[in-house]
Amino acid sequence: MTKNVTALKSIEDPALPASVTVISHSSSVTDGSTVTDPFNGLGLFGLSSIAPLVVASLVTEEPLLLIGAHGTAKSLLLNRIAEALGLSFRHYNASLLNFDDLVGFPLPGKDGSLNYVKTPAAVWGAEAVIFDEISRCRPEIQNKLFPIIHEKKVQGLALEGLRYRWAAMNPPSTEDDDNGYLGSEALDTALADRFALIVQMPHWDQLTSNEQISVIQLKEEAINPEKAKDLVEVIKRAQFHLSVTSDNFALSIASYVQTLTSLLSQAGIQLSPRRNGMIYRSVLAVIAASSALDHDRKAADAALLAVKSSLPQRAQGKVISEVKLLSAHREAWRLACVKPDDPLKVILCAKDPLVRYELAVATSSLNKTVFSQIIADIFTQVSIGTRQALVVHLFESGGIGRLNAAIAGQSAELYQELVIKPNYSETLHASNARFRAWSAVKDLLSRLDPERDERAHLRANALASSFFKKELSTPGDAKTVFDDFASIDRRLNKV
Repeated sequence: MTKNVTALKSIEDPALPASVTVISHSSSVTDGSTVTDPFNGLGLFGLSSIAPLVVASLVTEEPLLLIGAHGTAKSLLLNRIAEALGLSFRHYNASLLNFDDLVGFPLPGKDGSLNYVKTPAAVWGAEAVIFDEISRCRPEIQNKLFPIIHEKKVQGLALEGLRYRWAAMNPPSTEDDDNGYLGSEALDTALADRFALIVQMPHWDQLTSNEQISVIQLKEEAINPEKAKDLVEVIKRAQFHLSVTSDNFALSIASYVQTLTSLLSQAGIQLSPRRNGMIYRSVLAVIAASSALDHDRKAADAALLAVKSSLPQRAQGKVISEVKLLSAHREAWRLACVKPDDPLKVILCAKDPLVRYELAVATSSLNKTVFSQIIADIFTQVSIGTRQALVVHLFESGGIGRLNAAIAGQSAELYQELVIKPNYSETLHASNARFRAWSAVKDLLSRLDPERDERAHLRANALASSFFKKELSTPGDAKTVFDDFASIDRRLNKV
């Protein structure tokens, strides 16, 4: 293999510091072709989409989990990597694993200590371990695997020399996903959170026609030593790129992850502090690996790829909304270089939607588009009564004038329902389910005293309009709207 180092080039990205200088490497094999997928040389095809993720995991040496249907080369990939790197490794079928298979047979010592008769298959001395079918592993064995994956320890004893911890599984069977495998269980939350990257293997229909032909004609042959060197070179280049990327982008990526996790939390996607650190390291590593592989991928796209494969929910069979994830990524990337005390960043990172609303209304520097986006997003996250109170406040505070036409128009329609006495008619029988809700509405309305509460008409109209729009189904719904409107209205008007 010959390695060429090109001239310095400048990466310009609107969300990261402009004109950050990095050294671009271009590695060419002897036939002059560029190595963009080091796994082709190992007899594996169609994996270019996940190559940056796998290479990143080899650089950071953090735990890697592959998820995919049967026959997608999960085990083959891990075994071939271990062979190409010349690692002493152990491959276990976790569904059949006993603890003695890992540590050998216990032998009490004369002094009361416990030693192990080490068998060839025992984990001692391994540089890499592969736990296949980990989702079919018995719970008590999963607990035994936990310290190996997390701490490189077993029974409190350090596993000297262990570098890589890899696992593979079929998609778990869950109520939310019909594509899961019967018998493949969702991983325990704590165990899933220990894998830095959870990589989805490509499906057959995601491969190109040429890749499919290569897979069909694949012959299991020994790894060519020269092709193994390609992978070693890619890892070295990625390590170099990681050092440069960390030096130049560390603060921006840390800010990106901080904002991203706040936005994901608002969208109901909760991540642990440990996971946030893993995402930070993975984003840097995947950006570096993409550069080392000469992938024509922007840093923002590499970051999104890293984040998609860093969410532990995938190993638990939980579906993550692509729309929510992409929206959070784009906003976080845009704000990556914004100062921590910038008003917009403070607003967007506030977890409580009401706090975001109060901050947005108080920040006059927000342009109409940004202000409208913030308000529209808040409207989708709050209850009916809260949304009604916010609309009233927008009109009374003059905030309605800062909204674009579409959001202002929707708000005006709702505001009209709240300030004008409703004129609805509906016949209900006692047997109708809505009759009980209407009885609750009447009871709540009877408690209002317009002479003592000048805003009683707003509370009354809010409750009545919600009922007639069929937003209330139970007496509990009626009370929630009634109470929410009152509490938020008082809060915003400092009553």
